[in-house]
Amino acid sequence: MAYFNQYNNICIYALDKYKAVHHLWRIPEKTLIFLAIIGGSPAALLAMYTIRHKTRHIKFTLGVPVILVIQIIVLYILYTRYGIFTG
Repeated sequence: MAYFNQYNNICIYALDKYKAVHHLWRIPEKTLIFLAIIGGSPAALLAMYTIRHKTRHIKFTLGVPVILVIQIIVLYILYTRYGIFTG
């Protein structure tokens, strides 16, 4: 499931970049941020810098890395305190 979310996020960022270049209807920024929040932040960060999309927007250049750090902290706490992901 997590890999599917990452793949989708990269595809959605690429689609939005394509639409931006061709002056077509765009994917709302709140949707892109939401996808990062629900677990797609590594892919969002990768897509931002590989296809150079949304790299001029502070909301994305600061927001997506902050979301990623928060997600890493939460996963660390879940793993160390509650033993989640240990099987």
